[in-house]
Amino acid sequence: MKQTEVYIGLGSNIGDRASNLQEAVNLIKSIIGIQVQAVSSVYLTEPWGNKNQDDFYNQVIMIETHLNARELLIELQKIEIKMGRQHTENWGPRIIDLDILLYGDEIVDYPEVKIPHPYAQQRLFVLIPLEEINSEIVFPDSGMGIREVLIRALEREDEKTINKVY
Repeated sequence: MKQTEVYIGLGSNIGDRASNLQEAVNLIKSIIGIQVQAVSSVYLTEPWGNKNQDDFYNQVIMIETHLNARELLIELQKIEIKMGRQHTENWGPRIIDLDILLYGDEIVDYPEVKIPHPYAQQRLFVLIPLEEINSEIVFPDSGMGIREVLIRALEREDEKTINKVY
């Protein structure tokens, strides 16, 4: 069965953020058909979009899977629900947020999921851990490499908004 390299962004700003990220990684590891290949450092980041909330812990993992993008999305949403996530407001506080950032070199445009993630190339909390895991990533929608995208994002964003925790 064909394996696809997939990058998933994780974020938490409610409760024990570090434990929430670790629990989510463990739950992802337990999904049949998924092998976690790499886990980035954890970064403390200011909220994006809705600023009136606690800072986030963010990280990125790389998995290999034979699940298609929709199947993977459903599995990740099950983990969010199991961990107690409630979708109450856009970019609001959350116990866990799991986003498919890249799914191989595919461009996916379904009502329920768009891959590459629409904001991935703008967010330092995605780009920095993504580059940490794989400095050779090329975004299939823009054709740009991770380093070029990261340099452009750093020109727009204040690097002080993100700090490595561990």
